[in-house]
Amino acid sequence: MGYTHPISRRTPVEEPRTPPSVDEPTTPQEPLEPQPDQAGPEVVSATGKPTGAPPTARSQSGAYLTTSQGLRLKDTDHSLKAGRRGPTLLEDHHLREKITHFDHERIPERVVHARGSGAHGVFRGYGTAASVCRAGLFAADVETPVFVRFSTVLGSRGSADTVRDTRGFAVKFYTDEGTFDLVGNNMPVFFIQDGIKFPDVVHAAKPHPDREIPQAQSAHDTFWDFVSLHTEAQHHTMWNMSDRGIQASFRTMEGFGVHTFRLVDWEGATTLVKFHWKPKAGVHSLVWEEAQLAAGGDPDFHRRDLADAIEAGFLPQWELGIQTFPDEEDETFEGIDLLDPTKLVPEELAPVQPIGLMTLTANPSNFFAETEQVAFHGGNLVPGVEVTNDPLLQARLFSYVDTQLTRLGGPNFNQIPVNRPHAPVNDMLRDGFHQHAVHTGVAPYRPNSLDGGCPFTAGEADGAFVQVPAQVAEGQKVRAAARSFDDHFSQARLFYRSMSPVEQDHIKAAYSFELAKCYELAVRQRQLQCLANIDGDLCGAVAQALGMVAPAPTIELVDAEASRALSQVGTPFPVEGRKVGIVVDAVGDTDLAAAVVDAVTEARMVPFVVGPHGGMLDTLTVARTYAVSRSFELDAVVVVSGAPARDAMPGLDARAGEPQAQPVADAATVGLDPRIALLLGEMWRHCKVVASVGEEGDRALAAAGIPGEAPGVVRESDPQAVVTDVAELLALHRVWDRFTPVSG
Repeated sequence: MGYTHPISRRTPVEEPRTPPSVDEPTTPQEPLEPQPDQAGPEVVSATGKPTGAPPTARSQSGAYLTTSQGLRLKDTDHSLKAGRRGPTLLEDHHLREKITHFDHERIPERVVHARGSGAHGVFRGYGTAASVCRAGLFAADVETPVFVRFSTVLGSRGSADTVRDTRGFAVKFYTDEGTFDLVGNNMPVFFIQDGIKFPDVVHAAKPHPDREIPQAQSAHDTFWDFVSLHTEAQHHTMWNMSDRGIQASFRTMEGFGVHTFRLVDWEGATTLVKFHWKPKAGVHSLVWEEAQLAAGGDPDFHRRDLADAIEAGFLPQWELGIQTFPDEEDETFEGIDLLDPTKLVPEELAPVQPIGLMTLTANPSNFFAETEQVAFHGGNLVPGVEVTNDPLLQARLFSYVDTQLTRLGGPNFNQIPVNRPHAPVNDMLRDGFHQHAVHTGVAPYRPNSLDGGCPFTAGEADGAFVQVPAQVAEGQKVRAAARSFDDHFSQARLFYRSMSPVEQDHIKAAYSFELAKCYELAVRQRQLQCLANIDGDLCGAVAQALGMVAPAPTIELVDAEASRALSQVGTPFPVEGRKVGIVVDAVGDTDLAAAVVDAVTEARMVPFVVGPHGGMLDTLTVARTYAVSRSFELDAVVVVSGAPARDAMPGLDARAGEPQAQPVADAATVGLDPRIALLLGEMWRHCKVVASVGEEGDRALAAAGIPGEAPGVVRESDPQAVVTDVAELLALHRVWDRFTPVSG
């Protein structure tokens, strides 16, 4: 945890490696070591044997360029030709190998969750799950390596991070009992109750097939046509329309296993559970304008934030918890069907009990080899963890393996380094595309005597996975669902009623925006009817925004008791790793700015010096210039001074509109760079902390139209005092009092 963020360094320090030279290096040397924040998959064999080799054992070796077979090459810039101006010769084996491999560098992207980011880490069990689960990874102080992949659902690999969407939250545990994959989302419910509907919901949410637009968004007719007809999707849709659909970062995102699982203890007793990941940094989201600005200004916003935090030593952490329920015949709890993935159990009814801590410790050393090729599967289980008859989960048990066969080129995708188990493998599976193992013996079958009877089956005492002999109900073969699956609106109502007035306003705005993007009147009318069956106030506000009449509900609306755990507003969280901009101009008080930087660093936050130009301002390293700094990448801003820079052109700068919180004269005429005026205006509008230190800072806020005594505005003369006040406000993420809710 002792790193200094590269972009926050005030004075030059020793870099992790020698900086590159201006001239092309000509002296041969071995490949450089990875950066200190990077790691690769542990080096185990294709059959799970530890090799003891360093993580770089699979990386390229040798100082000279070679073919894939190790033949050293003299030239890779020119094809072999019949004379300098002649045709290229077919015998150029290096050209053919280089081009052929390039032609096949891309594998098919995931149908869903294509846009992802990953990291290595470790999970440490608390031992508190021992009473309900025999799995070794949950035992006290047992540390298990993990690889985590976060993702959006709808967009392609080239889409933006901050679109309104569900996020994937998948964790691969490399246990000594086998690999355990907990494949979930940042929302505890899903659009559908049965996996047979998965192609339908994805086809509806993806870009229209005739034009291949819109990309990575649900604001279009086919999505709303589907969810308004298939009303079991309304609960998940409500989550998507809330602030949970535009998370602030992966580090501040909850994770959920979605389904109900069955845990088994050492005596064979069973408990039904739901898994929860709780971020130590708190659960925070963007506001809609921030999400749009980030998508345009930095489409890699979440990916960059995660990698930068790990590199800087602000290691992201999540506590894994479980909600437990008696494993009874009806598989319900307080009237809630536990096999229905469109339903959640409020934490007030079943508290989340912490069972372990996950810490992300290293960035991947190669995105393709690790983040892109990692393959998750809900059927990767360990003794003590079993699936239930949730019909969505049952379909996933087939689908995940099936999709990897196409994406990763055959049945041996588990032998790709990031997918290799850390437990011994003797599976009798042979051959196939990309077989890495070199098997011995002549008898890959059972029973056999030619290989000495090996492999042998294991007993339960030997750690074998033995399913609980659960009773399967007798009945007719039917395509149907339990009647308890028929309630599609009450939990959407529960979620909406659990939101603060500010969050409810955001939901109204999201529905209004998305439905306004639909061309078909029938789709809008149908979705309004769904909203009427959830909440009359919500329906009325959206109908008014669309210029339509709000319909009456077609069902009886039953009041739901709010769940405090569902709202993101009002709970304080640690400020470690939060990003604070320090604005200073070319002639400003750099000593004062340096004192603010030091105070921010001491508070375990990340200082971003925002200056008129790149490079150095006295002893300060400028992290962002006026020209590139935008509000979405900062949690708070402290202004020391912000006079117009030499490149400021108020009359021509497209960003020099009227961003002020209150209309004032052109900020540039009163000594404020128009881009800083815009920055401060956005920070004000997005209810972020805005601060000044010293007289020049006060004048800058006034020039930007920021009221000096408003909520969340800090004015101090002492750098330590201003940072203390900023940190206190940042604990609540935003200055919620500055919003003016319209909900009554």
